[in-house]
Amino acid sequence: EIMVDHFLEQVLALKRIGGEARAMVVCSGIARAIQYFHAIKAYLEERKSPHKAIVAFSGEHEYGGATVSESKLNGFPSNDIAEKIAEAPYRFLVCADKFQTGYDEPLLHTMYVDKPLAGIKAVQTLSRLNRAHPKKHDVFVLDFLNTTEVIQHAFEDYYRTTILSEETDPDKLHDLKGKLDGYQVYAPGQVDGLVQLYLEGASREKLDPILDACVAVYMANLNEDGQVDFKGKAKAFTRNYDFLASILPYTKAGWEKLSIFLNLLLPKLPAPVEEDLAKGILESIDMDSYRVEKKAAMKLLLPDANAEIEPLPAGGGGRKPEPELDRLSNILKTFNEQFGTLFTDADRVTKRIKDDIAPKVAADPAYQNAKQNTPNAARIELDAALMRVIGPLLKDDTEFYKQFVQNESFKRFVTDMVLQITGN
Repeated sequence: EIMVDHFLEQVLALKRIGGEARAMVVCSGIARAIQYFHAIKAYLEERKSPHKAIVAFSGEHEYGGATVSESKLNGFPSNDIAEKIAEAPYRFLVCADKFQTGYDEPLLHTMYVDKPLAGIKAVQTLSRLNRAHPKKHDVFVLDFLNTTEVIQHAFEDYYRTTILSEETDPDKLHDLKGKLDGYQVYAPGQVDGLVQLYLEGASREKLDPILDACVAVYMANLNEDGQVDFKGKAKAFTRNYDFLASILPYTKAGWEKLSIFLNLLLPKLPAPVEEDLAKGILESIDMDSYRVEKKAAMKLLLPDANAEIEPLPAGGGGRKPEPELDRLSNILKTFNEQFGTLFTDADRVTKRIKDDIAPKVAADPAYQNAKQNTPNAARIELDAALMRVIGPLLKDDTEFYKQFVQNESFKRFVTDMVLQITGN
């Protein structure tokens, strides 16, 4: 009931993927999958819902005194499952091992996990959600069994990505809202007025004057630190409210209105102005002769660990972006320290990554589409785009190709460097 109620009320009712979202239920075994299938089917009928479930497992199984198979339970051949789940009235795919690897369904939005997951299996299973769709702006996982530590550990070996850490405390949203209100960038009347116009379908011409007035206050009344802090707290509020609203039946109209308002305001807030020493110089740098022998100690841009969104820190502040030259220097420094001895011409390799591989990946249509989706979706598609670009190097640059496919550390470095260059 929890799964069905959540999916109908928090996913379909909110028109996720344009109202076409699908859910996967990951089960610990065939018997459990059959039980879930019958329970979901019965509860959907009880709710008089038009939606249906599909069950997926291999072979035949004894259940309720009879021998059953997925085709008998579903009423159609097993080979049709992948096609059927994308069609009405099917919305739930209940799986026992099947469809947890190599399954690409862009409409898959929500996953309910009742199975121990670890290592590559955890990554492969959860990554089913990361198939891009033009109307897919988020995904959702409700895990009944695994801990945060287990899932984080599984992903650490494969991706440096963002993981939600531990629980998010709803009470801290009160603190964030109070601090945002304290900056007086917006007035309550502006929030109410804009949200009303927005929900009534008003055009940008009617919405922009309200937002632009708030931007003017933001620029005039907040110093650089204040701007960074406000923007960071605004992002923290929207991110965490959206997460909590997807699982809890909130009735706080004020939070909902502020979330809508901030989501419209944030894209209009300019980044703090700072001098970027890289402007005008990156194009003229000769990468073949450029050496990272600088004496200044720089913090490594990409530590060998996953980045975390903490469980909604009360501060929720932001930070100034690192200038491009600093990022480039760090990347080059790290490369020469770790891989300089692997290649006869290390500078040629970094030049190839920056001037050849990264631009091709950035132009990859699937990657461009995924970047409009979630960060996780972009990271998954980045890996696929990299393989499409690097594959031809087997003939053109055997040395590079060999290291990329055989040396996990080098592959990880290249992936991270391309990720930074392509701006995701």
